[in-house]
Amino acid sequence: MTRNLPPLVTPLSAERYAALDQLSELIAPPYDVISPSERAELGARSPNNIVHVMLPGQDGDRYAVAAKRLNQWRRARVLVREPEPSLYVLRQEFSTPDGLHHLRTGVFVGLAAEGYETGRVRPHERTHAGPKADRLALLEATETMFESIFVLAPDRSGALQTWLARVVAGTPIARAELAGASLAMWRVSGAQADAIAAVAGSSRLYIADGHHRFETAVAYRARHAKADRTIALVVPLGDPGLVVLPTYRLIRDGRVGEDQLIASLASHFEIEGLESELNAVSLLAEHGRETTAALVILPAGRVMGLRLRREADLSSLGRGSAASLDVARVDALIVAPLVRLAGPGASVDYTPDPGAVFDEVSNGNAAAGVLLNPTKVSDVLKVADAGEVMPPKSTYFIPKVPSGLVLLPH
Repeated sequence: MTRNLPPLVTPLSAERYAALDQLSELIAPPYDVISPSERAELGARSPNNIVHVMLPGQDGDRYAVAAKRLNQWRRARVLVREPEPSLYVLRQEFSTPDGLHHLRTGVFVGLAAEGYETGRVRPHERTHAGPKADRLALLEATETMFESIFVLAPDRSGALQTWLARVVAGTPIARAELAGASLAMWRVSGAQADAIAAVAGSSRLYIADGHHRFETAVAYRARHAKADRTIALVVPLGDPGLVVLPTYRLIRDGRVGEDQLIASLASHFEIEGLESELNAVSLLAEHGRETTAALVILPAGRVMGLRLRREADLSSLGRGSAASLDVARVDALIVAPLVRLAGPGASVDYTPDPGAVFDEVSNGNAAAGVLLNPTKVSDVLKVADAGEVMPPKSTYFIPKVPSGLVLLPH
């Protein structure tokens, strides 16, 4: 029953950087995709870059340091509070590894920080305690949300897309560049913001990225009743720029023999040797039209093409929507055997870059690599509706939602 629940989506009583013309130096990717070297580079761009509070250094009480710096920014008017609740439409322009150009449009909203039991916000991923404890400690110290989660709206009528198209026909309040993507942002307030919020929250929403951040917001609300909203970028499912890439697998340490590999996988897959100079992404898409397909990259330029046999026994995977995914089959039937073959101490690493897989194996930094096809967005929703979870690193939505465009003080 949801009739007594508050609106799922509302405008935000937000805070933002005053220097909208300097946003490229001030914003950052989400905290969990920033390496130590990238953190240093972002911090060097500006003493006011969001990483200084979102991902504070390791010296002393890092959370207290973040809170102190945040208060200094406010006193210096680095950050300003909006005069009225607003929504923020974000358009990101980017290219995928295949060279295609895309535009993705969404809207930053205030999303109800409520448990999954209401059924209005649906996850597809299992979270871990450590990252949530870290984010909650930062939230307790700063009383401010610096990052957005990324959610998908069914938008079956197309009304949300129509509203967003109207907004982006106007002049944006800001433009910026981040991680190879160009972005523009528009602010909407008043009756128009209320109308867009009502459309964006008219049906259940699905978390695409940011499960840890959302669950942290729910935990924070349990301690602070007034903190009933978190920041979410809502993107309609019909948006032509909604792109999900696969996350490829690297087997670190050990050694994998080709003969052992073939013997281990032959009962489930048809296997063929391929030329090392190939368009891996295109070939995978072609091989995967009718069945699960993958490429295994081995040292010395060896590439093995795998296609699931029609008669393959999949009973070990169990039943359910998640078990039928390509990524679940690849992890269980290819990646797990590769780890066993590589020997004690072998582990799995991940990258969204197919070129990095070839390079890491060629350079001896990985025993093998596995390329697979992307998970369909429709499958993400199917798994979420079934109340199931996907294997780790099943999806890689690009581009990431920038942190620091909109802040939410509590």
